Formats: sequence, structure tokens, C-alpha cells
Amino acid sequence: MAANKEQQSPYPLAAAANGYARSDTELASHDARELRKKKRMKCLLYIVLFAVFQTGIIMLFALTIMKIRTPKFRVRSATFENFNVGTPTNPSFSLRMNAEFGVKNTNFGHFKYQNSTVNFFYGLTHVGEVVVQKARAKARSTRKFNAVVELSLANAAAANTQLGNDLNSGVVRLSSQSKLTGKVELMKVLKKKKSTDMNCSMEIVTATQQLRNIVCK
Repeated sequence: MAANKEQQSPYPLAAAANGYARSDTELASHDARELRKKKRMKCLLYIVLFAVFQTGIIMLFALTIMKIRTPKFRVRSATFENFNVGTPTNPSFSLRMNAEFGVKNTNFGHFKYQNSTVNFFYGLTHVGEVVVQKARAKARSTRKFNAVVELSLANAAAANTQLGNDLNSGVVRLSSQSKLTGKVELMKVLKKKKSTDMNCSMEIVTATQQLRNIVCK
């Protein structure tokens, strides 16, 4: 009996050993495939997130930096010289106004505008004008400049009645109108024509020779 046991072939053990070896190899191969799959999924996720991020940046860029807005042109303040006004019974005025104007440019590019004229009115009567020279308002800034305007009204029958009342109250109401035409230039690549209208109302206080209540639309 002992001799028969000793003479039994060892191949079944070898086969079993080989069976365990194949099982370990398959397990390792499966783990490697799963790892590669996870890496591919992470890579795909990163690509999708990057694409979403890039799309958001492009939309933000288009809605903010690349959006071209209309500049604003207005009267900011003024002082007076040679201030002469009539009386309620003999209404008139003649004065020199040193006005400060402003061109507000909220764009991310320069606004280059051409020569223009600012007209001043008392009611519907034209009382003065001043020429605005062409210039450039820098990006995201307000260009301020001064100009002297000669304002006068005399012997205007249509306006005399109201002017007499205004002089009696001590407040003369004026308005200003103008139009600036130019181009907004973004990054020296994109250029777009833009024009801005001035439509301001204001009051001159005759007692103090001051300008107040400037309202621009």
C-alpha cells in the first residue's frame, strides 16, 4: 500500500497549482482593465469639465468685454463770467459760460469721436453753441474737457414773457443738445460705429451765478 502511494503521479498537484496560477493571472488582468477604465472615465470627465469651463469663459467674455455699449455725453458743471441779466420788465441775458463736458466710455476699448457742436436753448430759442473737437475717450474712463460758450438772449418776443417770469423768480432754465459720432475700438481688431446724443436740462441761479440741477437723459 505504501509503495502504491509513493508511485502515484504528482501531475494532479501540478495541474491544481497551474489552475491557481491561471486564476491569479485572470484576476490581475481584470483589475488592470478596471483601472484603465477608471482612468479613461476620469480623463473624459476632465475633458467635459474643461469644455464647460471654456464655454463659460467665452460667454462671459462675449457678454462683458466684447459687448459694445453706447458712450454718454453730458454737461458736468459750469462757471460764469461777464454775467449780465436784464429785469423782469426788460428781460434779457448775456453771459460767458465756462462749461465742463464729459464723455463717459464704459467699453473695454477706446471711443474715437469726430468734431461736433453743442447747442444751447432757452425754451425753443437758440441762445449759444460751442464746437467740440474730435478726440478719444479711453477705455473704461470719462474724458473731461472745458469749453467756453457765449450765451445771450435779447429782443426775442416769443421768449420775453417767460424770461421775465424766470428773472423774477431768479432761475433761468436752459437745455443743451448735441450728437457725438465715432467708433469704439476693441483690442485694435474690432471696430464698431457708435453715436451718443446729449439731451440735458439745467438751471442758472441769477443771484449766485451758479449752475444747478443738471439732468441728462
